[in-house]
Amino acid sequence: MTDQILTAQRRHLANLLEAIQRCLYFLQASRVKLHWPLHAEELARRDKDVSLFETLAALNERFGKLQDTLGAAMRHAFLLAGESGDTFLKVLAFHEKIGVLERATDWQLCRTVRNLAAHAYETDYVAIAEHFNTLNGLTPLLYGIAARFIDYCHDALAIQPLSDRFTNDCQAITRQAALPTNGQNPIVKD
Repeated sequence: MTDQILTAQRRHLANLLEAIQRCLYFLQASRVKLHWPLHAEELARRDKDVSLFETLAALNERFGKLQDTLGAAMRHAFLLAGESGDTFLKVLAFHEKIGVLERATDWQLCRTVRNLAAHAYETDYVAIAEHFNTLNGLTPLLYGIAARFIDYCHDALAIQPLSDRFTNDCQAITRQAALPTNGQNPIVKD
């Protein structure tokens, strides 16, 4: 019975790893539709451009979904690694200690930025451009966390994504995201 429970928990983490890759893949698909950095004047000029604002909404949603899915998976891996803790701060501290997170404050920054937008209905195009440029700037950080976490699960827990359907794409995206950008997004396709 206990083997079945452990197998089910390991399978759940494998499913979460595939979900992380899927979130990363579709977040990147939204990012490449935009020309970075965004400018308030352009947003104001295109204020009725449904395609543009649907892409921005998808970017916002997918950034949050990736972070939420990563958080759930990090907590699950924390427990499978035999760790105990009653707060997510302990989960973050553990993942910082093992190198998945460079700094726990990076995670908190991503969370804060996305939450600020979730509760604001801005019509100030300067604020909108600033928010999305900040999300775009933080996205490679989130990609790096995802890549290191997936590697940790593989190396330390012998757990991989349930399927490899998104693996090659995600590896290519995270490799490119790690390159120096000189303030530009190297992944954007013109």
